[in-house]
Amino acid sequence: MTRAESAESWLLQRCGRWSSALLSGFSEPFPCCRCSCRRRLLSGIMVCFRLAPVPGCGFLLFCLVLGTVSSYALELNLTDSSKATCLYAKWQMNFTIRYETTDKHNKTVTISDFSAATYNGSVCGDDQNGPKIAVQFGSGFSWIVNFTKEASSTSTYLVDSISFSYDTNDNETFPDAKEKGVFTVNNRVALKIPLNDIFRCNSLSTLEKSDVVQHYWDVHVQAFVQNGTVSTTEFLCDKDKAVTTAMPIVPTTAPSPTKPVVGSYSVVNSNGTCLLATMGLQLNITHDKVASVFNINPNTTNATGSCQPQTALLRLSSSNIKYLDFVFAVKNENRFYLKEVNVSMILVNGSVYSISNTNLSYWDAPLGSSYMCNKEQTVSVSGAFQINTFDLRVQPFSVTEGKYSTAQDCSADDDNFLVPIAVGAALAGVLILVLLAYFIGLKRHHAGYEQF
Repeated sequence: MTRAESAESWLLQRCGRWSSALLSGFSEPFPCCRCSCRRRLLSGIMVCFRLAPVPGCGFLLFCLVLGTVSSYALELNLTDSSKATCLYAKWQMNFTIRYETTDKHNKTVTISDFSAATYNGSVCGDDQNGPKIAVQFGSGFSWIVNFTKEASSTSTYLVDSISFSYDTNDNETFPDAKEKGVFTVNNRVALKIPLNDIFRCNSLSTLEKSDVVQHYWDVHVQAFVQNGTVSTTEFLCDKDKAVTTAMPIVPTTAPSPTKPVVGSYSVVNSNGTCLLATMGLQLNITHDKVASVFNINPNTTNATGSCQPQTALLRLSSSNIKYLDFVFAVKNENRFYLKEVNVSMILVNGSVYSISNTNLSYWDAPLGSSYMCNKEQTVSVSGAFQINTFDLRVQPFSVTEGKYSTAQDCSADDDNFLVPIAVGAALAGVLILVLLAYFIGLKRHHAGYEQF
């Protein structure tokens, strides 16, 4: 049995339905799959999970029974006892938690793995209680969204509140935590939505309270679904309205904007700072034969990511950049380089622009050092998307005490290229001098014979 056949058989046993979704650019079998699974809950409520678009994989399986496929996107479809949809939600999120250690230092951990999420307690609601989305994931994490109808209005409802709980007794996630126990952060939202519309917010939204920062984007939600049919009429958040209504700038050629502001970014895991990056970033995009240039403002850009022994990720996001991923990898056990760039952003005309390249080779340096280049460099992701970097310095591995190690300068690459040219030129000069001396000596020798 081939690998693809094994994967198909495995899914058939658990989901009962399979269809392949091989996308262009994938040579390995089983990059994506399609599955529909349902599981009956209490009070006649049924939870349904469907495909969720995710970066780099078109569609990705999100199924309660499986719960093992890593995904950035979550999608939930609640049906009532008559199997009619009563609540629909699709969204992406992550959480950053700061806590104090026993040696009185502050550590930060980012939670972004929802592959094993469960939805126990999610309900459609009734006359006494409103709808609720309840998600459990990781070790002791829970996230709850409550919806209510306004007593004074029959045409709107509220995203009433969002609560997030975490357990610092989990030593793997919160090593050396000083305070042990379950902590809950409650955020009053009170977002008013028309009853028959689906709420959409592709832009990044942030909730910050106490030691927890919550990030949400690509949000689509409709509670109190009418007649079992999810609405196609969208109610946009303010940030999406600004993007949608902005007048597009359509230059015939790419303008020459000012040099971007240099920003400092970092990724922190349970061991402290594991990735450092300092750079000014300028995005060059060609879309529908229109060239545009964008400078990234570090003051309005959020940085998250992860660090593994062989790979490291720096993810930047903002109100119009859903994600800009820099993926680093180790090669030959002694060097690192920029291997992959993925981007998805909202253009001024409201369209979503996404592109990925997993076969790059930039910013090469020895492990234990940083890579630095003060001059302007260009990372060519594709013919239609390039990134210009200014005053660049990165160290994705072996960061000690949150500081950069000795840097390898990109000028060394130029020096390495010039050395053989200089040596070759010197040898050519010596050869010319030898030949000139030879011919001069030969001429004098013949002149002596003629005089005799």
